[in-house]
Amino acid sequence: MDHLSRDKRSENMSRIGGKDTKPEIRVRKTLHASGFRYRLHVRKLPGCPDIVLPKYKLAILVHGCFWHRHENCQRATNPKSNTTFWTNKFAATVERDIRNRKQLAELGWKVVILWECEVSDGTIVVQRVRSAIEDT
Repeated sequence: MDHLSRDKRSENMSRIGGKDTKPEIRVRKTLHASGFRYRLHVRKLPGCPDIVLPKYKLAILVHGCFWHRHENCQRATNPKSNTTFWTNKFAATVERDIRNRKQLAELGWKVVILWECEVSDGTIVVQRVRSAIEDT
């Protein structure tokens, strides 16, 4: 059972933003320190990717494990109340993610997905980005 009232829980959830999250800022700092220059939230691209490296035609999506359903991650928990709502919401998010990645690929963009649980290790971030660039 939730220890917060329905109204308080709704207020808390409404404050969760989609931009400038802690994991995203961590990725940006790591990339900048490694010499990469990027653009943020390019609206002209499908899904408005979190970070875009135009020079390499690379879009980086920083996904929260809970919201984007990172498989086998302990952060991707399922709420115990209102399960139908959450199941539908998560399914729609995953479908949208797949659609956006497909559209980016059709436009010739490479896509790197970085999960919230991975970004604390800066070496993983840089390795994944460099690997995607070298595959070009």
